[in-house]
Amino acid sequence: MGRKLDPTRKEKRGPGRKARKQRGAEVELARFLPPEPETGKKKLSSHGRKRAAKRRLGAGSGPAGRRPLGGRGGGRREATAEEQLSPQKEKNAVKATGQTACGRSGFSDGNSKWLAPAKAKKTQLKGNHVELSSDGEVEEGSWEMEEEEDGSSEEMVDDYGASSSEEEELLPIEKAALRQKPDREGLSDDDSEEEDEEEEEAEEASKQKMGQKEEEGADLQLNLDIDEQFKLPTSEEIEKEAAEPPDLHVIHQRIQGNMEVLQDFGVKREEGRSRQEYLTLLRRDMAAYYSYSDFLLTKLMDIFPLPELINFLEANEVPRPVTIRTNTLKTRRRDLAQALINRGVNLDPLGKWSKTGLVIYDSTVPIGATPEYLAGHYMLQGASSLLPVMALAPQENEHILDMCCAPGGKTSYIAQLMKNTGMILANDSSAERLRSVVGNLHRLGVTNAVVSNCDGRQFPKVLGGFDRVLLDAPCSGTGVISKDPAVKTNKDEKDIMRCAHLQKELILSAIDSVNAASETGGYIVYCTCSIMVEENEWVVDYALKKRNVRLVATGLDFGKEGFTRFKDRRFHPSLKSTRRFYPHTHNMDGFFIAKFKKFSNAIPQTQKDEELAVETAAPSAVPDTIVSEPLPKKKKFEGSKADEDQKLPQPALKKKRLLQAQNRSLKAVRPSSKMMRPKVSTRKKHRVKVNGQ
Repeated sequence: MGRKLDPTRKEKRGPGRKARKQRGAEVELARFLPPEPETGKKKLSSHGRKRAAKRRLGAGSGPAGRRPLGGRGGGRREATAEEQLSPQKEKNAVKATGQTACGRSGFSDGNSKWLAPAKAKKTQLKGNHVELSSDGEVEEGSWEMEEEEDGSSEEMVDDYGASSSEEEELLPIEKAALRQKPDREGLSDDDSEEEDEEEEEAEEASKQKMGQKEEEGADLQLNLDIDEQFKLPTSEEIEKEAAEPPDLHVIHQRIQGNMEVLQDFGVKREEGRSRQEYLTLLRRDMAAYYSYSDFLLTKLMDIFPLPELINFLEANEVPRPVTIRTNTLKTRRRDLAQALINRGVNLDPLGKWSKTGLVIYDSTVPIGATPEYLAGHYMLQGASSLLPVMALAPQENEHILDMCCAPGGKTSYIAQLMKNTGMILANDSSAERLRSVVGNLHRLGVTNAVVSNCDGRQFPKVLGGFDRVLLDAPCSGTGVISKDPAVKTNKDEKDIMRCAHLQKELILSAIDSVNAASETGGYIVYCTCSIMVEENEWVVDYALKKRNVRLVATGLDFGKEGFTRFKDRRFHPSLKSTRRFYPHTHNMDGFFIAKFKKFSNAIPQTQKDEELAVETAAPSAVPDTIVSEPLPKKKKFEGSKADEDQKLPQPALKKKRLLQAQNRSLKAVRPSSKMMRPKVSTRKKHRVKVNGQ
């Protein structure tokens, strides 16, 4: 299997690339240089001195039997027999001459001190101390060398005076550490020269690095100066930008610079510029960068602080995670998770606050078409849609109204919390959306729900006395912009106020549908998927003034408190118990939740008078699907009922009209058997015809 290695016969190789440098040649070369005149000429470096010595050796002929010296680290020179002196003879020669090797020109055997193994030790000069420069090197001139006259402890050296037991070369910082010990033996003058040379090389390298760092630092400082010196664009620049396609990168940088100025406006603002000018520019830039309407962005700037506003806008550009709710009527969350994992679904529990939710990261199968989904084991539902039902906290065997139930996610969640006991009335004003409600209730196995199609504003006249009511009111959808980006531009002030007016009517109707004397209930939960104050706190404060209700804790241990003051409006202090949820804070759709407790079925007297006045002034309410115009008024004759009504006093006239309105509403809800069917159908045809026109 080959020859065995014999370590004794291993051939020694020459010095490698990392071998120690041979020392001593610098002293010999320095002897051939003339003494430097002190006339302000430039001092030669160690390399310069070597090159000068080489030139002098090449110009003149050296002593017989000698070869010219090579460069640093070159081959060893062959000494003649006369030069190979013993150490004792070398000492005598040195004592006889009494001259140093460095101060003589020419070369002779008498000047053979350089052949002796020079020994030196470092002694600290009086009044001097070791000082490190900025790059970790020891400053020159802080140490002096003293030669030892005692040669009893001389070591074996080569013919250039390099010791065979010297320590390996160290880094400059390690050399500085060694120099701090005065009792240790030092290096010779030869070593100090080579150290100077290495220090010069290290210094040059460090200067190059520092130059690069300074250039980079200058670039960074330039960028910082640009950021710090943010200036508002002139009107000409704005017009020029408007004429060209927008540069999103430039706009984004301007938004960041504007934000920094606004956060420290007193220091970084431009003189002669107001804060309103910066805000106007910021709103225009954000509208262009994030594609929002100026109206909606103004509303959002009133709600959020500027740093939080940027986070909200960025969160709306990213879709929310897909979440599902386990249907505990048919399975457990553990079994459902295992079944979906076996199908290649990557999922996790939704959070500690939910015992039924799961969040889906990715899936190899469509989540809405698995056998588990078709069997009704889970429902695709957003995380924020679970919170209103948790706040409602339905109990078993209760009567609960879901006033706006489509598409049925909250209704089925209520049914599973009630374990299919009691009764749930699932109502919605849209007949088309009720189809999805019926399908989901059948698929999920809900058996305690009744589906109805009525206008929620008139629901107390149809049926009342519920223990709890859930009102997920129609809204502008400003909390679900990630799902419907069209909300960014298609909403204006009229849409917001129209939604707010409808929500006020619905919340009063929901409160009137609850029985305050219920043993277990009497609660109303109002929620929207909007973040507008006009649709949330404003509506809740309106309900507190118009009905005998109070706000209670929602039971949710997270979420931000609702506003008690907004701009120039002040709301009831109990609005702190309401909860707001944001996409950039809770990673779910924007949502608002408020929970009421009804403590009296009576309506405040002032509110009752206002409702009577409105009802007498307006015709009887009809469903939204049928729009009718008032019939032409009959001519008034003398002695008619109109004249008699005008003669009645005002209180009696109000009472009479109230009774007439009640009779009309009762006839509309429960028609009597004496009413003629053809007459009713004729009126319906007339109404449809008017609506068609």
